Amino acid sequence: MSFKRNVYLKTLPLPEAVAKVLDALARSTARGDARAPAPGKTLCPAQEAVGRVLYEAVHARYSSPTCHAAAMDGYAVRAADTFAAREGEPVLLREGESCFAVNTGHPLPADCDAVIMIEHVAVDGKGGVSIEAPAFPWQHVRRIGEDIVATELLFPRNHLIRPCDVGALLSGGIWEVPVWERVLVRIIPTGDEVLDFEQRPDPGRGQVVESNSQVLAALARELGCRVERVKPVPDQPEQLRAALRDSLDAGAHVVIFCAGSSAGSKDYTRSILESEGEILVHGIAAMPGKPSLAAICRGRPVFGAPGYPVSSLICFEELITPAICLLAHRPLPARPEIEVELTRSLPSRLGLEEFVHLSVGRVGEKAVGIPLNRGAGNISTVTRAQAVMRIPAEAEGAAEGSLVRARLSVPPARLHDNLICVGSHDNVLDLLADELMGLPHAFRLISAHVGSMGGITALKKNVCHMAGMHLLEEDTGDFNFAFLRKYYPEGRIILLNLAIRRQGLIVPAGNPKGIQGVEDLKGRGLRYINRQRGAGTRILFDWHLRRAGLKPPDVDGYAKEESTHMAVAVNVLTGAADCGMGIFAAARALGLDFVPLARERYDLAVPERFWEDPRILAVRDMLLTDAFKARLENLGGYETRLTGRIMRPGVRLGE
Repeated sequence: MSFKRNVYLKTLPLPEAVAKVLDALARSTARGDARAPAPGKTLCPAQEAVGRVLYEAVHARYSSPTCHAAAMDGYAVRAADTFAAREGEPVLLREGESCFAVNTGHPLPADCDAVIMIEHVAVDGKGGVSIEAPAFPWQHVRRIGEDIVATELLFPRNHLIRPCDVGALLSGGIWEVPVWERVLVRIIPTGDEVLDFEQRPDPGRGQVVESNSQVLAALARELGCRVERVKPVPDQPEQLRAALRDSLDAGAHVVIFCAGSSAGSKDYTRSILESEGEILVHGIAAMPGKPSLAAICRGRPVFGAPGYPVSSLICFEELITPAICLLAHRPLPARPEIEVELTRSLPSRLGLEEFVHLSVGRVGEKAVGIPLNRGAGNISTVTRAQAVMRIPAEAEGAAEGSLVRARLSVPPARLHDNLICVGSHDNVLDLLADELMGLPHAFRLISAHVGSMGGITALKKNVCHMAGMHLLEEDTGDFNFAFLRKYYPEGRIILLNLAIRRQGLIVPAGNPKGIQGVEDLKGRGLRYINRQRGAGTRILFDWHLRRAGLKPPDVDGYAKEESTHMAVAVNVLTGAADCGMGIFAAARALGLDFVPLARERYDLAVPERFWEDPRILAVRDMLLTDAFKARLENLGGYETRLTGRIMRPGVRLGE
């Protein structure tokens, strides 16, 4: 058969796409087609049943307690025998006759209906027990069936067993529980460029290590599924068809193809599924995740998850999860939502619902959301996120400072431990993040790299706890104070030094083009990679240009920007640029050479009102430790003579 490129004639809104899949799945299950086996029924030991779903109701075999039992250590009595007791007018009971010593959990002796705590009696050592307060009927007694009564309903069908439920099952005499079989999910990675991670490969140009299957597998296991993964299948139609048929023959309840669902010349998944079953959905009105594909083959759902990691994740969470939960008789996972204030505007395309991942932390009384990279191929966007927001298909975006609803991927309480740093990038922030997570009370550092001037803006808007900056005051040789006075004069800011660092030109190993300074960037055909507007490194580079008598048009690549020192370094490493301005530590990390141009002071600007915040206190204490300073110096290109000290105007580099 011939294969054509897939064309998206119509994308479906997510609710419509989900409804279409669930309806087809419900109809297939209702028919009871032998070719489409739904998860069956089995017995599971009660103590191993957490996370399993009951296929029928469970009733107690025993009562708990099985008899009237003492709830305290003391003496069991007939309450009526104690009614005359008063303070100063005690009633004397006889042990073994009118009172009986019991421990917690002991059955009550016949005719007894109360227990007097041991602390409330006086024993004369001759069998006499004196009390000065009456007992009321059933005082400190666990009555028969108080917790569970034999034959009563413990749990209804389709109940998801929790850890506490195991105690109720065993207390009620249930040793095995009837549960649905786990949904079997078969995942098929595809692509000629995909390398099997199990072989621990070294990817070459144009190759990628296959990882999407393991992300989806982990998500499926969180839903209680059994997961099988086949080795990557190349973009060969008959091999893809064989992988599908083998999965269905093996009894998989859900099959997921990783990649191959888009519109490329080698995206065969749709054609394969169309020939083996019925296409339900191809293309959802959402970004990322637009190429998502769903079909019914032999009565079972088969999905084509997009190849980009974030798209694949959205496809699973929004389209595949509801199908799995229907088959597994499980409720959809519940995630709390909170209201967050956006730190920047988010334009969006009309007609597509957009998912945007956010780093979130609490700054004062509000939750602040920092939008992360929206590239569908960047899995690190998800790993750095604490929440995801939706921009409706009918909206053109969300404005900076607006309040939006965001679905959390972490417990809400964890947001109070997130420390938000916005401003200039430095490798030391990664070091600081690691150290803070090693504390007995760990704090998570969230850093957004928007340049030193962007950090000042974040301080003004009250959307961060601190801002990194290294802005040189050309007239005085000092750092940062003049810029804070000019752009945030009303701010009450404390500058805490992180380090003195070396800046210069990052060049390939061996410096093959003999670059010695910025003056070499004119007329030699050298390609430069710049930092973004507002970055302190760019301001420093511009200063060096002026000193060399050069202007931006003299530099090939001046308009090409990156937002971190490591991004500049990797451009040089891969040959995309001949040089770029950055810190020595970035050059050293990637084995590159370095042409030093300047030493500068990198400070953390902290609003005075956060100075005693536990998160800032942890940073202040950390910077003063010898262990942290040693790790910092080991990165290369850093000096620690000022690290951890409060800066004052005129300190400069502390010399």
